[in-house]
Amino acid sequence: MCNYIPVELRKQVARVDRQRCCYCLTTTANTGTSMTHDHIHPRSKGGKTIFENICLACSACNTFKSDLTEAQDPITQQLVSLFHPRTQRWNEHFSWSADKAKIEGITPTGRATVVALRLNRPLIVLARQRWVQVGWHPPVD
Repeated sequence: MCNYIPVELRKQVARVDRQRCCYCLTTTANTGTSMTHDHIHPRSKGGKTIFENICLACSACNTFKSDLTEAQDPITQQLVSLFHPRTQRWNEHFSWSADKAKIEGITPTGRATVVALRLNRPLIVLARQRWVQVGWHPPVD
């Protein structure tokens, strides 16, 4: 838990983000662990602790994102900004594979984010396959 993030801001973020990671959409209920608070634009690069710059992230996405703000699109090889959950819509940059277990980037930003945050690690894909079988995934908006 980030003690430097005010309690009311943490509550607001948790409510708006619906207790799920803004990058991979994994829910707290599926993981059984608390989400972290990610500074979308990292504090180390001047990011502020305000609602527009904070989102929930699972520990894996937060770890792999680290202080990244850009990554290479694997198709165009161009350096592009990573997905920004407060200014962009998830479904405009990503979609689910036919079996709903993998996240597919549909834009340069989406593709770069999938690779940089390792959104299709074998273990999470296996977990998603199981969640799909019992109707817990993908999340319904």
